[in-house]
Amino acid sequence: MNRTEEYIYYNALFDLYGNLLNEREQEIYRLFYEEDLSLQEIAEIRRISKSAVGSAIATLTKKLQEYEEKLRFLKKEQALKKMISKISDESLKEKILKILNHD
Repeated sequence: MNRTEEYIYYNALFDLYGNLLNEREQEIYRLFYEEDLSLQEIAEIRRISKSAVGSAIATLTKKLQEYEEKLRFLKKEQALKKMISKISDESLKEKILKILNHD
């Protein structure tokens, strides 16, 4: 998985499971994946070591993967979106996607 694919994958997992992470993990996630800060920059902001940031990222990404392995919400969401794309009634498609996208 290249860096772009990794970002897309973890952003999808974070959208689904981010609230299950503690506040510290959520902040580190956002700084690394959403703001694209380096480990050193995050360490300076959080006033922790660079290795602590790396460990936190490894831990939180592992948690996100474990949630997906157990719950499979991302896999189910992707399968549903694939099926929805085959619906010809655009109004119905929009209503289903709105529910699926939590709008």
